[in-house]
Amino acid sequence: MSFLLGLTGSIGMGKTTTAQMFADLGVPVWDADAAVHALYARGGAAVAPVQEVLPEVIVNGAVSRPLLKEAITADPLVLATLEGIVHPLVAADRSAFIASHDDPVLLLDIPLLFEINADAWLDAVAVVSVDADTQRARVLARQDMTEDQFANILSRQLPDDEKRARADYLIPTDTLDGARAAVQHILTDIRSKTYA
Repeated sequence: MSFLLGLTGSIGMGKTTTAQMFADLGVPVWDADAAVHALYARGGAAVAPVQEVLPEVIVNGAVSRPLLKEAITADPLVLATLEGIVHPLVAADRSAFIASHDDPVLLLDIPLLFEINADAWLDAVAVVSVDADTQRARVLARQDMTEDQFANILSRQLPDDEKRARADYLIPTDTLDGARAAVQHILTDIRSKTYA
């Protein structure tokens, strides 16, 4: 049975880059965001059920993320409806990933890990973190990102200090070398515990 390691961190903390570091070391990675993108794509399992409740966000047989963002902004209740459709589909995708691998460690990249209580079924959680100024600079450097959007995203995420307090492992992402060293340390630690 694989050791299930969750990876999370607030926006702009370097989670995607860190997940790739695990992948580069041979750890299979399941990405919650990628799973949602696939569900929203043309032919994806979420398209038909979303179309039933929000037909205006379907474009060319796929869920339009910009239109979906507008719908959620206009009516916050849309988010709960959407989550009711998407969360079970994402959970099924994740379960299929876990069932199809027998590697010693699997990494589950889940942005809202603590917010959805995924830490209850994971074997351990690693949190990526960097200082608030670096985080802000990284996020606002993204194309089409505004201060308001950044604030809105942060309001839906557990604060960084709480994530760090609840983590089994902390990965500082102020430098790539530091993050790589932390990733290597985590894998060494997990392997020493699982094979002890």
